[in-house]
Amino acid sequence: MTSATAAAALRRDNLIGSLWMVLAMLGFAIEDSLFKAASTQLPVAQVLFLVGLAGIAGFAAIAQLRGDRVFSRDTRARPMQIRMGFEVFGRLFYVLALAVAPLSAATVILQATPVVVVAAAALVFGERVGPRRIAAIAIGFLGVLVVLQPGADSFQWSAVLAVCGMLGFAGRDLASRAAPKSLSPAVLGVYGYVAIMVAGLLFGIWSGAAWLWPDAAALGILAMTVAVGALAYVSLMKAMRTGEVSAVTPFRYSRLLIGIGIGVLWFDEALRPSMLMGSALILCAGFLLLWSGRVQNR
Repeated sequence: MTSATAAAALRRDNLIGSLWMVLAMLGFAIEDSLFKAASTQLPVAQVLFLVGLAGIAGFAAIAQLRGDRVFSRDTRARPMQIRMGFEVFGRLFYVLALAVAPLSAATVILQATPVVVVAAAALVFGERVGPRRIAAIAIGFLGVLVVLQPGADSFQWSAVLAVCGMLGFAGRDLASRAAPKSLSPAVLGVYGYVAIMVAGLLFGIWSGAAWLWPDAAALGILAMTVAVGALAYVSLMKAMRTGEVSAVTPFRYSRLLIGIGIGVLWFDEALRPSMLMGSALILCAGFLLLWSGRVQNR
């Protein structure tokens, strides 16, 4: 394969991975909204447990139809163990943040994930992160700070929960990159939802909140949460396995705009000028990252 052919293939993979990432972010933003709605009717631990249980059943059925082995030596590989730990940590703290903080605020904090993932990818996988990408990531992080306004009323203790969730998701995504290639998205989905169920059990034991029998409306919300979350999960796994992490990850910023829109339209959250300014900076960072990736691969 010539260098020109390899560069063209890399550009194609980066484009496909970016599209998968945008689809995943749309799904996760909708899933966040459904999680938040479900947590107003049922205890957070119960929501996590039921969504995890349903997700395990769904992905196990898909794996069975595809002929994938859910239990194998590769599922016990060290990256999978690390991935499970980060998944439990991230899911637990981010869902707690969704329950007690505005959706738009939690979504903004989550946008620091690309900064962590791209920086860690350079250290762990040796990916090249040039000055253009570093500048773009700095602009994106500045945009997050403008929206978040540390020290202002919008930065409360609940923000710490979202930060912990963000760090957990960043670790999960990097571990997914290192997971054995033999594991299909369906098998990864099974273990991802096992982590969600474990997070629910752990938080249920700690909180001691009594579980409730869900009514038809709550069951409907939970079913939609599982369906949308499964689509988003598969899309994320495909995104993280296609193209370069540093090229695909910045498209996580699309979740910011989607989450803010849902927060304003669905949950009547206020749209501050600082949020508009920060969102504009984050969009500029995304375009700069896209441009720098094209220049770098020519």
